[in-house]
Amino acid sequence: MFENRSHRNFSSAPQSITSFVAMVLEPAVTVLMYLLAMRWYQEPIGRADLTLCLLVVALTWPGINRFRDRLSSAAVGILGSWLTLLAILAGFGYGTHSLSLFNWDVLTLWMLATPVLQLVLVRLGWRALRHEAQQAAGRRKAAVIGAGALGVKVARALTHNAINGIDFVGFFDDRHDARVHADSLPQRLGDLNEAARYVLDNGVKDVFITLPLGSQPRIITLLEQLQGTTASIYFVPDVFGISIIQGRLQDMNGVPVVGICETPFTGTNRLIKRGSDLLLASLILILIAPLLLAVAIGVKLSSPGPVIFKQRRNGLDGEEIVVYKFRSMVTQDDGDVVRQATRGDARITRFGAFIRRTSLDELPQFINVLQGRMSIVGPRPHAVAHNEMYRELIKAYMVRHKVRPGITGWAQVNGHRGETDTIDKMQARVEYDLEYLRNWSLGLDLVIILRTIKAVFADHNAY
Repeated sequence: MFENRSHRNFSSAPQSITSFVAMVLEPAVTVLMYLLAMRWYQEPIGRADLTLCLLVVALTWPGINRFRDRLSSAAVGILGSWLTLLAILAGFGYGTHSLSLFNWDVLTLWMLATPVLQLVLVRLGWRALRHEAQQAAGRRKAAVIGAGALGVKVARALTHNAINGIDFVGFFDDRHDARVHADSLPQRLGDLNEAARYVLDNGVKDVFITLPLGSQPRIITLLEQLQGTTASIYFVPDVFGISIIQGRLQDMNGVPVVGICETPFTGTNRLIKRGSDLLLASLILILIAPLLLAVAIGVKLSSPGPVIFKQRRNGLDGEEIVVYKFRSMVTQDDGDVVRQATRGDARITRFGAFIRRTSLDELPQFINVLQGRMSIVGPRPHAVAHNEMYRELIKAYMVRHKVRPGITGWAQVNGHRGETDTIDKMQARVEYDLEYLRNWSLGLDLVIILRTIKAVFADHNAY
């Protein structure tokens, strides 16, 4: 039944109208606001202004569809993306000595008004989508084939978003009630042989098949029956037993490949991430140079030994790297067994306790960022000895090495900093790291950086 067909094609899903509008909207609004600010101050448009507009289009295309975000998430994303864009443009301007070519009144109005207008448009778009979804004519009925745990996951996903315009009607499954998920029982509609007739009679538009691959003969029969309806059919593979990172469908020379675990930093994302790291790390090192010198003198005077402590860590793709820190202990453990620092640890010097509490001991890692060993934001690197231990104990532990380790990370700003003296603590840290990989954006990086600065003055887990 699944014979080879040379002309069978798999294509990516067509772009939704809201996605297309959002793709055009962000660069268009940004450029339009700049031109309006120029007109407000009656400034003529010169080559520098046109170059700035082209840079804005290049850096913001394609835009992000924030109509589907919650308003609070959209606001954070807009502000984060906008500040990141301004930082990159400032870096270009400083590097090319072209900042003096622009009217600073125009730039100030533009910088303040653009994110406000973007948020207003997102709010209006969100309301329009919600209104459209509430109209009966625009809603779609959806059924799920398979009342197991995966089927319940799909049903919850269908009903979770208030503006998706979908009405979930129920489940179909051949198994007895004792063998299906308990949450599916109130909405069970019948057996598989009843599905096609129900879909046809009740105008169901979408059918999601969640049966295991072991049910192939039943799936084939079901597909043949559903072909007599006009419903769209989707097969949902059961991959929830593994940690999915940046899952996506790709075309490899005509062969459909489902990506299960992939780094978010591919293509342009890789260039954006590395470019922002280089720019921010360079600016930060210039600003903190006097502080680096002061801390180095403090470390040297506090106890005998080198100023910089070098420790082997696992970096991108698990490769071994050397990470720099200001020495805060009288010993330098970097062997096969590394004992984590604990509260009141006798190995920590008095000055070392201060720089650990304030995170000043991490500052030399901005040099690691310039070297390409680390990123400013990412999963924190652990000692090689700790990795060898935890990779055997925690599921998907090594997936966090799909990206460069960071000076700060999503786990750290959510309270998972300091000693991980139990498996549960390390498990929680790893879960936050994997969540970061699934949801990476420049806006999220900026949020983490801002929260890190705040945490430095209020973190009680560092010692």
